[in-house]
Amino acid sequence: MALAEGVATRVAAARDAIAIAGIDGWLLYDFQGKNPIFWQLLGEPRHTTRRCYLLVPRAGEPRMLCHAIDVTALSPSGIPMTTYITWQDLSAALPLFLRDRRRLAMDYSPGSMLPVVSRVDGGTLDLVRALGIEVVSSADLIQAAVARWSAGDLADHLSAAEKLHASLRESFRYIAERVNEGITEFGVARFLRDEFSRRGVTTEDGPIVAVNAHSGDPHYEPSATDDTPIRIGDWLLIDLWARESRPGTVYADSTWVAVIGRDPTKRELKVFDAVRRARDAAVERIRSGWRAGEPVAGWQVDRAARDVIAAAGYGAHFTHRTGHSLGQQVHGPGVNLDDFETHDTRALIQGIAVTVEPGIYLPEFGARSEINVVMTAQGPRVTLPEQLEVTRIA
Repeated sequence: MALAEGVATRVAAARDAIAIAGIDGWLLYDFQGKNPIFWQLLGEPRHTTRRCYLLVPRAGEPRMLCHAIDVTALSPSGIPMTTYITWQDLSAALPLFLRDRRRLAMDYSPGSMLPVVSRVDGGTLDLVRALGIEVVSSADLIQAAVARWSAGDLADHLSAAEKLHASLRESFRYIAERVNEGITEFGVARFLRDEFSRRGVTTEDGPIVAVNAHSGDPHYEPSATDDTPIRIGDWLLIDLWARESRPGTVYADSTWVAVIGRDPTKRELKVFDAVRRARDAAVERIRSGWRAGEPVAGWQVDRAARDVIAAAGYGAHFTHRTGHSLGQQVHGPGVNLDDFETHDTRALIQGIAVTVEPGIYLPEFGARSEINVVMTAQGPRVTLPEQLEVTRIA
């Protein structure tokens, strides 16, 4: 049985990265669907309930070691399978499955420095190491085989991005028309979800609709049980993300700020200006590296944005990384723009997509400006509108 088309492409990319790393292969492990990297290599999540190992060797075809119950769910990949039934079967089969492998990558990060990579439990690592195998991190393999976008992914993303911002514009119109009638954060979030559904995009959670002090909480999310009115004079932050409503599509993710029925204050303008300049400095750091033919690491882009906000006097109020990997999950497995929560040394290689979203969070209000950047063959491409000034909702 031949490998499924997308699987064959990703396996080939993984094999190239394995050769560059000088290791014997990549061993992926999943239990009950808990490792999204495993499933992104196969194309899309499917319902499985038992332990499964997937080996991509440096040479030769990939193979799986899985429970007989899960064969039907895993067979669309076209990857040959060895099956087990009992724990004794698995204990006997695993050493044979990994025979002659001395150095393998697995989805873990030494010291958990990159938590997005650390998907394998400690017991499974112990088990593999007990077979005399040296385990190294798969971080670079994930970049090469799973996190990179295809031309189809980019097209899906651009379509979702257009629908995302059309929904945002409709939400501003909705607020302007109804603010005097009594609207709430949760009500606007529900309106946006309805807009997503009408336009054929979907999300697992969100969006964030936050006024005033709530916008100073980076991941505030309104709820029906703890709702807040939106009124004339409020500061508003909306963070929204969605993807096309088909399995295996990738996300677009955007954040915008506005004031309702008034002009922004001098302080609001100063804060937004610092955020905007930090966003632009991050993008320029990516572009300058590409122009010079030099790899740019995630931590370097974070530092470029963070230095701008620190120079403006708000360094202590920028409380998260500058951006995250974007993929089939809104927080994807590739490089993050991070020298704050982690020190991400992975490079922004061709095919990688990231958000750029610096923010400043004060007790009274918070500001964030978020765009997406895709690394194409022609260079970094900004795929979302870039907010240049605070929006005024009449």
